[in-house]
Amino acid sequence: MPAPPRPRSFRPALAAFLLAAVAAQAQAPGGAGAQDDPLVYQTPAPALAALVDAPQTPTVRLSPDRETMALFAVAGAPPVAELAEPELGLAGVRINPATNGPSRASGYTSLSLKPVAGGAQTAGVAREVTGFPDGARLRSPQWSPDGQRLALLADRPDRVELWTVDVASAAARPALDAAVNDAAPGASFAWLPDGRLVVRTVPGGRGGAPEETTVPTGPVVQESAGRAAPARTYQDLLASPRDEALFDYYMTSQLVVVDPAGAATPLGPEAVYASVSPSPDGRFVLTEALHAPYSYLVPWYRFPTRVEVWDLATGAPTLVHDAPLAERVPIAFGSVPTGPRGHAWRADAPATLVWAEAQDGGDAGAPADVRDRLFTLDAPFAGGAAPLVTLPLRFSGVTWGDDDTAVVEEYQWQDRTRRAYVIDPSRPAAPPRELFTVSFENRYDDPGQPMTEPTAGGAEVLVLDGTDTFWTGQGASPEGNRPFVRRLDLATGESAEVFRSQAPYYEAPVAFLDEGGAVLLTRRETVTAPPNFVARDLATGEARALTDFPHPYPELADVQKETVEYTRADGVPLSATLYLPAGYDAERDGPLPTLVWAYPTEFKSADAAGQRSDSPYQFTRVSYWGAVPFVTQGYAVLDDASFPVVGEGEAQPNDTFREQLVMNAEAAIAAGAERGVVDPDRVAVGGHSYGAFMVGNLLAHSDLFRAGIARSGAYNRTLTPFGFQREERTFWDDPMLYVGMSPFMHADQIDEPILLIHGDADNNPGTFTLQSERLYGALKGLGGTARLVLLPAESHGYRGRESLLHMLWEEARWLDTYVKPAAPPRADGGGMEATGGR
Repeated sequence: MPAPPRPRSFRPALAAFLLAAVAAQAQAPGGAGAQDDPLVYQTPAPALAALVDAPQTPTVRLSPDRETMALFAVAGAPPVAELAEPELGLAGVRINPATNGPSRASGYTSLSLKPVAGGAQTAGVAREVTGFPDGARLRSPQWSPDGQRLALLADRPDRVELWTVDVASAAARPALDAAVNDAAPGASFAWLPDGRLVVRTVPGGRGGAPEETTVPTGPVVQESAGRAAPARTYQDLLASPRDEALFDYYMTSQLVVVDPAGAATPLGPEAVYASVSPSPDGRFVLTEALHAPYSYLVPWYRFPTRVEVWDLATGAPTLVHDAPLAERVPIAFGSVPTGPRGHAWRADAPATLVWAEAQDGGDAGAPADVRDRLFTLDAPFAGGAAPLVTLPLRFSGVTWGDDDTAVVEEYQWQDRTRRAYVIDPSRPAAPPRELFTVSFENRYDDPGQPMTEPTAGGAEVLVLDGTDTFWTGQGASPEGNRPFVRRLDLATGESAEVFRSQAPYYEAPVAFLDEGGAVLLTRRETVTAPPNFVARDLATGEARALTDFPHPYPELADVQKETVEYTRADGVPLSATLYLPAGYDAERDGPLPTLVWAYPTEFKSADAAGQRSDSPYQFTRVSYWGAVPFVTQGYAVLDDASFPVVGEGEAQPNDTFREQLVMNAEAAIAAGAERGVVDPDRVAVGGHSYGAFMVGNLLAHSDLFRAGIARSGAYNRTLTPFGFQREERTFWDDPMLYVGMSPFMHADQIDEPILLIHGDADNNPGTFTLQSERLYGALKGLGGTARLVLLPAESHGYRGRESLLHMLWEEARWLDTYVKPAAPPRADGGGMEATGGR
């Protein structure tokens, strides 16, 4: 076997080395040497640092019987040492080889159980669950179908364990002795209707991992046979025979069926199981197992997949489909592999499989009258499949109701169409009846999603009241988001609103607490009160509080927040959330230095681009992640500023990407200046990922900003030649589009200071760490003012406590150096008077 390159891995020693190297090479503000640069992580001002350690609102899971709420205490930011543990990137999956689990999973520190209805004995008091091992990180909770037990994973130093919680006693215990394989894709366990569990386990006695050899036995070879196989820019792909061996070693599982006493019975052979799903009646298990030949071009979900159904009584398998390697899926949005795909159980039937098959060759860019067809196959899964419904657009999902009711949805990316049908599964020959057709980018007309409820076996089906269904959505409107519940009659198409969030609350529906749909569980918040859960009687409007989570940062409760609406030069209405320091008065204090934070979004309609997507009544979250923290440092913040990029008719949004970015920015700054709160001569722009790409373009093609903060962006689009974000055209379709949109190609025009921050282990498609390194190299070579900060062991989103504190320190230092000072802009390439040949 050839000796391949070392798989991607990160260790504490490497992390420390990288941090020291970055700090030693960094340029101090103004281009000076690194004499005053730190060699260790820095801590920002106390008001900023406190946000990193602020308690987070617990996560809540309602039991299927609607009687118990599980309250999970969310873990805080982990230390960088945890992120720097050994890590392998294999076929698009990152794992911790020490635990055979994911390397960067978030989790919970504790769990409590709270009765929803209360009562004389419990009075709704939450009970802390006992029995978990000290220091375990809890993850992936799943309620049993009867709501009497909860299963979840517990991360230990050397393995992942499955634990169960008994609701009656509020006690936890291990579910089985074997270690869980949670490295492989998909859920690692699932409940059976009778209270047993199907679990992926690490095979016993598998031996050590494949050893790395230092002497190669041959080259690594890939070959193209003359057939097009375009692929987006993925990361952590397999790259060598040893990578393949490691993938097999860590992803291979033994399925076991575990009874409530902990006895485990093997099911089937060892394999790389990507999906395990019991049938609604509990007699069968549907599995998807990946197998060779693997690919170095695409991630695991394009690998060959063997779909089988296992009989739990006999242990006998039935082959349903063996999908080949899918390297040649067209890159047009909505394209899919040919052949059967998306196998699942029909939720309202005992044991009926359903799947989709493309009728257009899988190419969403090719003209077609019919794109997809759904098929079903009943137990014992012999004979041919029966066609269920034929769809003119791409299948996007089905919500099952009962024997004669289901809602099927389809979509088309090119014109943003979303369409729903009502079908009668008992009469597959009957044509589907259209329920609605909307544009999925038109938020104001969004009909929402159908509400579901669990069956006795744990499957989710439509909430039905005769022919009535219930739909819930964000309720976007010109006044902001107002979540709703609507009753929709599938027979007549008539609808009636049964709930709508009302000021001064932002109140989002979660689930019905009764079978009649009379009591609704909602998540309610205000500008000053954090989210809490209430039980709302829809007939009387009475709301009963179920939780009372405290304000996570009461010292910031007086930060001022409002929605600002304005219009850009071509008439598209825009908005932003304006944050101002506590106690600030515009007449008394004058305009402030300002940070604009945004993320560009593409639209095919100017009307849709101008729609609001926020709420003036949501809780003021001063998270460490975005721009809002800097309101504590005397800045005005225009957060989530609208940055639509519109391409109507035959035009595509990116045809005028740069021009529209500048219009958006001009309008935002002017709106703040008109209110007297934004000093237009002291404005910075910031963004993460595609927002960082925006920052690079705005600094290159406008003179609106004093400085920029760009985190984890991609700046050279020729490095993502088969499309990016929502762009379907390849580099070879339109080379000048890729060149024109790349800040790297215009680095000589970036004459404002730019802070580049990037995780040195970024695994997001396209945003290689190299992107920031190359832009910094260009700016340094051209004499620009830039600072590059690589955060050791961090991926696309930063998680380590030290990293987050240092990020805030860097950002505050940059803003205080280049934006806050009242001195006029420099005319030597460091301020707003420079032109750069635009």
